[in-house]
Amino acid sequence: MTETSARHVAIIGAGAVGVISAIEALRDGHRVTLIDPGEPGGTQAASYGNAGWLSSHSVIPPAEPGVWKKVPKYLMDPLGPLAIRWSYLPRVLPWLIRYLLSGWTEAKVEATARALRPLLKDAPALHKKLAEEAGVPDLIERNGVLHVFPSRAPFDDDLGWRIRKRVGVEWLELSADEMRQREPDLHPRYTFGLLVEEAGRCRNPGNYIAALARLALSRGAQRVAAKATALKLQNGRLVSVVTDRGEIACDAAVVAAGARSKALAASVGDNLPLETERGYHVVIEDPGTGPRTSMMVSDAKMVVNWTDQGLRAAGTVEIAGLEAPPNWKRADILRDNLFSMFPKLAKDVPASRIKTWFGHRPSMPDGRPCIGYARASKDIVYAFGHGHIGLVGSARTGRLVAQLLGHREPEIPLGPFSPDRLL
Repeated sequence: MTETSARHVAIIGAGAVGVISAIEALRDGHRVTLIDPGEPGGTQAASYGNAGWLSSHSVIPPAEPGVWKKVPKYLMDPLGPLAIRWSYLPRVLPWLIRYLLSGWTEAKVEATARALRPLLKDAPALHKKLAEEAGVPDLIERNGVLHVFPSRAPFDDDLGWRIRKRVGVEWLELSADEMRQREPDLHPRYTFGLLVEEAGRCRNPGNYIAALARLALSRGAQRVAAKATALKLQNGRLVSVVTDRGEIACDAAVVAAGARSKALAASVGDNLPLETERGYHVVIEDPGTGPRTSMMVSDAKMVVNWTDQGLRAAGTVEIAGLEAPPNWKRADILRDNLFSMFPKLAKDVPASRIKTWFGHRPSMPDGRPCIGYARASKDIVYAFGHGHIGLVGSARTGRLVAQLLGHREPEIPLGPFSPDRLL
């Protein structure tokens, strides 16, 4: 990059997407300012609380054909795998309709899977390289992930796995005996499994993001602890980011503020249908038992992953907006599922060793993030709305952001992620 083409880039959001975008922009010679009111990798961030999976096969959008039939159940069961609070229904209804329509047919689901596959493929390798650069190579492991089922029937009936096969995902099938050999502490009711060898995991998502932020700062990025509230344009060019601590002059910006990106996009005229899928996790410190391989449990709809803090269970979705208080009973269900899955897990674990967390996944109704330019100016790049694939998708998203900032050809097709598709 020539000196004249280097820009001052304000990156709004110091989560996984934001800090990796900062590293890649610095690699291209840009001057970078990271703007976020919270500490990178802190407990306030979705990047801290996610399951820790690097599931490069997570290409299936949340909505699939026929899911509309389950909406009444979602409304009636506040503790189900997907719950919608009645009080929030009027506000979320337009988003919910688009969500249902996006997965109305098998062809629509497959189109999204084909779009997401290039974004996620090789993600564990990309994250491993970043972790090595940041001096924390041990935090990324590329040893596969396991999906477990009570029987083969739920797998055979799952459209998602048929589509994964079509888009190039491969796996090993495990019989009940093979499952017992691999996972002797798992409840014997699980008799069928899939090992996706290409996938990986993060041992400590919060520390990983913090390390990446330190890497960006060591390479010259500046950090401003402030809340961005708007983007300011003059004659079609970006001039500053408005924050609660004053304006920050810049000539390019990246909106990577997760679930709080909606208002920033709206400040330059893009009213994008971003919603928060509220998620919970529970961590049992020093559990003494658990899986040997990180796993997704089909009947509990949750991921179980060893982290440096302990055994983490994460999953389920609650639609209730940014401001509603958490429903901690949802975290209790995750805990109870762990006890059910692993019978050797002591039922009298002291409360002091059980930690819970609640946060916000930023989600678009069609299950695809927004990666592209604002309509008002190509000085503004959007990189948000990753939903359930924020951590795994962040490595390539950061590379794409740098390519967009430099007006270069993106390394994968970005048409399926264009913000324009939702406007």
